[in-house]
Amino acid sequence: MTTYHPIEAQATIDRVRQTLRSSPGVMTRLDEHAGRAVARIRRRDVNFAALPEYEIINITKAAGEITGIEDPFYRLHDGRAGETTTIGGRQVVNFSSYDYLGLNGHAEVVAAAKAAIDRFGTSVSASRLSAGERQVHRDLEAALARLHGTEDAIVFLSGHATNVSVIGGLLGAEDLIVSDVAIHNSVTEGAKLSGAKRVLCPHGDLEAFERALRLNRSRHRRALIVVEGLYGMDGDAPDLAQLVRLKRRYNAWLMVDEAHSIGVLGATGRGIAEEQGVDPADVDIWMGTLSKTLVAAGGYIAGTRTLVELLKFTSPGFVYSAGMPPPVAAAATAALEIMRREPWRLEKLRQNGSYFADRAKARGLDIGLSIGASIVPIIVGSSPHAVILSQRLLERGYNIVPAIFPGVAENQARLRFFMTSRHSIEQIEGAIEATASELPKVRAGPSFVNVIAGIGA
Repeated sequence: MTTYHPIEAQATIDRVRQTLRSSPGVMTRLDEHAGRAVARIRRRDVNFAALPEYEIINITKAAGEITGIEDPFYRLHDGRAGETTTIGGRQVVNFSSYDYLGLNGHAEVVAAAKAAIDRFGTSVSASRLSAGERQVHRDLEAALARLHGTEDAIVFLSGHATNVSVIGGLLGAEDLIVSDVAIHNSVTEGAKLSGAKRVLCPHGDLEAFERALRLNRSRHRRALIVVEGLYGMDGDAPDLAQLVRLKRRYNAWLMVDEAHSIGVLGATGRGIAEEQGVDPADVDIWMGTLSKTLVAAGGYIAGTRTLVELLKFTSPGFVYSAGMPPPVAAAATAALEIMRREPWRLEKLRQNGSYFADRAKARGLDIGLSIGASIVPIIVGSSPHAVILSQRLLERGYNIVPAIFPGVAENQARLRFFMTSRHSIEQIEGAIEATASELPKVRAGPSFVNVIAGIGA
């Protein structure tokens, strides 16, 4: 989710209100729900409710209540979420889980976590620098280094904090960061923290990357190119070999965020380097998360021993944060072993992703740039339509959370379908049929503003 600057937030509010003023009665109804939000904003006092960012939340809530559209976010699940989940006591097919290889709740993963609790407890109580090492941490880092074909690895307590801390610490005001406009928020926040000059390039446009480096590299001390191995919003992958050529030509570091590509890309799930036949040593910084394929939590960096040692003594998100809980580290290590031992899971995942993408296109659904690996978006268009479609699909037994503005451009709102190795062909067919049936009805229905106007009149 994008974080608004107060001026940007107020501008957004003004645009929304200008749009809604064309409908009689709307403003009155919104203010009833929002509770004199405009007056609070004008006061600019220390009350959190007076912040422009908070009024955006209130406007969204009010509009949803007026139109009868349920909030699709923070849905309460009753138990383990995998290819199916239970919401409100009702089992539904779930396409909003990153459990790509179906390992969450696997008996070996659970047993490893329980054994770690028995031996080490639930916490290491402080940073590893202060409280000392546990073998479970070293085992996980060694396994991650083997996975990426690197010399070493280091695990952080949070995937988001990994990017923020590493990028924010390695670069400074004299440096340059070139990244894709679709890059994850954690990279954006790390770049802001660093104070480096930031250049965002159009999604997938490597000519723009080259142009940014050619025009800016000579004026900066260090340069970092950052991409995702598999983009979480679009489900596509960059040309890694071309990026390696760019980083060499312009003497830059290349960082690849493999959050969504480990366990998904490559013949054995080792990510984009394996998928595209690139030597992993040609990438300076491999980043990944443990919360998706590896069904744990946290993030990591894999690379040279020099890089890892540097981070162990200088990265604030590692030095000043508690060490990873032993059961979490043990669970991730067990998941890595199962992934290595059972390649059929990856094969089934890729079959499901490819099948979903092909069938969706055959039904006239817009999947954007997705390569059909594990993430297949259905581009809806407007945010209200995406939210309504999500609600309609939940009513029909399918849980798919929408991605809406400001997470994506307003005309690019979408439902992101996340495949797992455990989804059946019947579940996939059912979801596609439901989406293809409901989407035209949603688009043909009254516009968002007109619905509000009819209720407010």
